[in-house]
Amino acid sequence: MLVSRSLGALGTAVLAGVILAGCSTQANRAPVEDRGQSSSSTSSGVDVKSLPGAENAGKPGYYTIKPGDTLIKVGLEHGQSWKDIARWSNLDNPNVIEVGQVVRVVPPGRDVASAPSSGGGRVVAPVVVGGGTAATSTPTPAPVPSSSPAPAAKGADDVAFIWPASGSLIAGFDEQRNKGYDISGKAGDSVVAAADGRVVYAGAGLRGYGNLIILKHNNTYLTAYAHNQSLMVKEDQSVKKGQKIAEMGSTDADRVKLHFEVRRQGKPVDPSRYLPSR
Repeated sequence: MLVSRSLGALGTAVLAGVILAGCSTQANRAPVEDRGQSSSSTSSGVDVKSLPGAENAGKPGYYTIKPGDTLIKVGLEHGQSWKDIARWSNLDNPNVIEVGQVVRVVPPGRDVASAPSSGGGRVVAPVVVGGGTAATSTPTPAPVPSSSPAPAAKGADDVAFIWPASGSLIAGFDEQRNKGYDISGKAGDSVVAAADGRVVYAGAGLRGYGNLIILKHNNTYLTAYAHNQSLMVKEDQSVKKGQKIAEMGSTDADRVKLHFEVRRQGKPVDPSRYLPSR
């Protein structure tokens, strides 16, 4: 009788563990549905070729959704509004995107040859596979290290930025660890637009950024303002340089601060090359 009761208790414990494991899996699901990575079909039996936009996979100006992606993230990394990407990609529901789905990240009619060509799903040069001989070119000398960043190149889309907050700089730009500037302050301090622009995102939908505002200044530049206590603007609203757009806070951060990014064609760049000296 004692053995029978012990086995029954063990079975109940195992069953409870299976149920809890199933709940945990559902609660931690990624922001996009991951249907597998097979080249021909997914683990749930869905043919990758049947996913929306699959016919454009690998083409310049298009991006294939990866695990953990959201349209907000894709927009930030390609210098576009997530709403524009949804419209260009004819998405019925922009809140539901799937791994393997292909979205358009360059405006229709735009010359995709001028689109960014670095990593993160942006346009890349085709690679020749097979027995052909790859073209070679004369290597260029490595740049000489400089103690201070080179000034930003002048161009038609140049923007005269100002500092978005009055606090001191507590963390500088590091391409691997910090994609912008961290500026100190007190909760409620003003955060202002670094230049004229349009609000392409205002919310808390991008992990690690807390309450976030993204401004689009032109076809080349975006700026991002993270960890805010409160947001003073809405999406699609036009703002002027120096206009208060948020109040500094500590959402999704270890202290009160403003995390500020300048992005050129979606790629984070050193703000020191664009902000005036203090």
